[in-house]
Amino acid sequence: MPSEPIDIQAVAHLARVELTAEEARTLGGQLNRLLDYVAKLETLDLTAVEPTVQVFPRTNVTRPDAVEPSLPHAEALRNAPVAAGGLFVVPKIVE
Repeated sequence: MPSEPIDIQAVAHLARVELTAEEARTLGGQLNRLLDYVAKLETLDLTAVEPTVQVFPRTNVTRPDAVEPSLPHAEALRNAPVAAGGLFVVPKIVE
């Protein structure tokens, strides 16, 4: 159990969540049990365990990064609903 009691209303405020008194009691108990479990995990001797990000080895499945010819400018603009000065014209979205 943490040395300081957890102010569940402060946590709810930070999370922008409104809690009833019953929800605060329930979530406070659940949070305390979670922190008790974490404290139990901290007692384990992990000196022989190598730190890892992934449990199973992973490989990159993307294609190699290679320079290839791009779409010609005129071809790219061919299906544009509106084009001007060699550019796509799009609606303004910033007010």
